[in-house]
Amino acid sequence: MTIGWLTVLKMVPWGEVIENAPKVANGAKKLWQNVGKKPLPVAPIVPVPDTLGSEPPAVAALQAQMARLQVAVADLHQQMLVSSELIQSLANQNTQLIKRVEINRVRLLWLAAWVLGLTLALASRFF
Repeated sequence: MTIGWLTVLKMVPWGEVIENAPKVANGAKKLWQNVGKKPLPVAPIVPVPDTLGSEPPAVAALQAQMARLQVAVADLHQQMLVSSELIQSLANQNTQLIKRVEINRVRLLWLAAWVLGLTLALASRFF
């Protein structure tokens, strides 16, 4: 199981991920700003037609269908708001993760330089 994860992690182009992280975060922010500003469409309440009314059944059926569609649109808009908020949250987490990875990469390079320097210093003392 571990070997599979290591293989997958080695195949990830980390340079491109780090390079594109700010673009992803900015795109998510723009999406959230665009979607978050739009008001939730309010579905007008369509009265339920009575069967004894003067309207033909076809018009009543169309009004009922329109009411159902308006409710569906309002539901989809709410789902879009939730999804865009999730995307923004994930993009922010991704940006933080990339920053931490970059910090760890720099620290690892410094540590490798220190180890190499100490190894050379110890090797020069004994040889």
